Amino acid sequence: MTSDGAAVGAVDSGAVDRARTAAAEADRVVVKAGTNSLTDGESRLDRVKLDKLVADVMDLRRRGKEVVLVSSGAVGAGIGRLGNGDGATAVDVDIDRGSDVIDERQALSTVGQSLLMRHYTQSFDRYDQPVAQILVTGADLDAPERFDNFTNTVETLLEWGVVPIINENDAVATDELRIGDNDMLSASAALALGVDLLVTLTDVDGVYTGNPKRDPDATLIEAVGTNYDAVRELVGDSTTSDFGGIQTKVEGARDAAENGTPAVIAGSATPDVLDRIADGKPTGTLFVPTGGETNE
Repeated sequence: MTSDGAAVGAVDSGAVDRARTAAAEADRVVVKAGTNSLTDGESRLDRVKLDKLVADVMDLRRRGKEVVLVSSGAVGAGIGRLGNGDGATAVDVDIDRGSDVIDERQALSTVGQSLLMRHYTQSFDRYDQPVAQILVTGADLDAPERFDNFTNTVETLLEWGVVPIINENDAVATDELRIGDNDMLSASAALALGVDLLVTLTDVDGVYTGNPKRDPDATLIEAVGTNYDAVRELVGDSTTSDFGGIQTKVEGARDAAENGTPAVIAGSATPDVLDRIADGKPTGTLFVPTGGETNE
C-alpha cells in the first residue's frame, strides 16, 4: 500500500520493487527540468538551480549512464535578460511576468535560449562535459523524416559522449507554451530514443493527493501503476493555476510507463536527487510500467 492509503489504492509491492530496480539500472535516461526548477520567484533564470541540475546530471554521467536533458527555462532567461528594470542591459522591456500573450513569450524565448545554453555550457564545462543544443517541435517527432533525423542526431551525440539538451522551439510552436514545461515532449523523446528511464524534475517532491502548496494534509503518492485513474482524478481535483502543470507531468510519465519505461516525478531541490534514483532509493513518485492496465 502506498503512503496515501485508500485515497488511490494499492500498487503491488513486487512491481514497485522491480520498477525501482529497473530505474536504478537504467543505462539511458531522459531528465526533464521544468521552468520552476530553473527560475526564481521573479520568473528569471536561477543560476544556482541550474548548477545543481548540472551536478545531478553529472552524477549519472559518472556512473557511465547516457543522459538526454530536456530543459525549459528559455522564457525565464529572456525575462532576466530584458526585464531586469535595473539598467543592466541596453534594452529594458516592461514585462508582465504572468502574461499569457503568446507572441511575447515566443519573443522572450528567442532572447533567452542562447543565454540558457551559455549558462549550461559554462556549468557543464566545470566537469569537462560537452553539450549540444537541439530545438524541436511536436511536429518534428510526428514527421517520419524529421523523426529519423532527430533520433540519428541524438544517437550520434550519445556515442560521442555528449549530453544533448533539448528544448521546444518556442519561436515557431505555441501549444507547448500554453500547456508548458515540455512534459509531453520529454515523454515523446524518451519513447523515440528507447530510453530506460524518464525522470521529471519539478518544484514539488512528487505527485500528491492534493495540492501541497495549499493543502497541509496532502500526502505523497509513492507509486502509480494500475491505480492511475484514481491518481488522475485526484490530480485533476487539486489543480489550480499554480499547480496545474502537474497534470501534464503525470500524463507524460504515464505515457512512458504504458510503453514499458519506468518514470519518476521528483523534486529538483532534493539533495542528490538523481543519485538517489540510481541507488534504488524511494524518491518522489514512481510510475510502474503497466502494459496499459488501469483500474477503470
